[in-house]
Amino acid sequence: MFKRSVLSLLLASALVAGSANADQAAIKKNLTAQFPAANISSVTKTPYAGLYEVVIDGQIIYTDDTAAYVFLGSVVDTKAKKNITNERMAKLNEVKFDSLPFNNAIKFVKGDGSRKLAVFSDPECPFCKKFEQELTKVDNITIYIFPYPIAGLHPQATAAAKAIWCAPDRNAAWQDALLKGVLPKNDGSCKNPVDENVAYGNKLHISGTPTLVFANGQRVPGMVPADKLEKMLNSVK
Repeated sequence: MFKRSVLSLLLASALVAGSANADQAAIKKNLTAQFPAANISSVTKTPYAGLYEVVIDGQIIYTDDTAAYVFLGSVVDTKAKKNITNERMAKLNEVKFDSLPFNNAIKFVKGDGSRKLAVFSDPECPFCKKFEQELTKVDNITIYIFPYPIAGLHPQATAAAKAIWCAPDRNAAWQDALLKGVLPKNDGSCKNPVDENVAYGNKLHISGTPTLVFANGQRVPGMVPADKLEKMLNSVK
């Protein structure tokens, strides 16, 4: 009798799992038909309100089990007082630090270099320039700057990034450009990784600069003041 009950439970679980997979496949098919240009990377049944989480073009949306309705915005757990969508988005945005293409970055070592930070930065971005000022206040850190021009916002940024990379001392050229507003005098025609960085950042859905990546994979968009950056660096485990 016990064995039969266990078998029944296993069969029931398999049927439920199969049904869920079928629902997810149907949802993806329906959404793809409605949004053919979109990239749907995952469909997951959530434990709340009968909703399905859909990751589409790097963003989270929610839908019902037939994809007849789509919900935009955050799901908030009122009891736990937490934004479930933001937490999931942060998890999805994590980047494996050791997988970053460090050969495409300008490396700065300050002090003992024990703490690590990667920054996708546009040399013409005003917030990147402010962040560069904040970095002058931070010690004992290794910083990997990935030149990441966003041409749609700053048309001269690509040329500036390539000129910096092609300078005899690209570390000094980067700081001169962002801290002093002085660009190196070259045509940026040397072999450089700027276009590769843009393609890589697009795959990660990096749409703004500066974007910070910490050693634990946490990704933080936007300018962070030095005091807050210190706390974030020290909290990385």
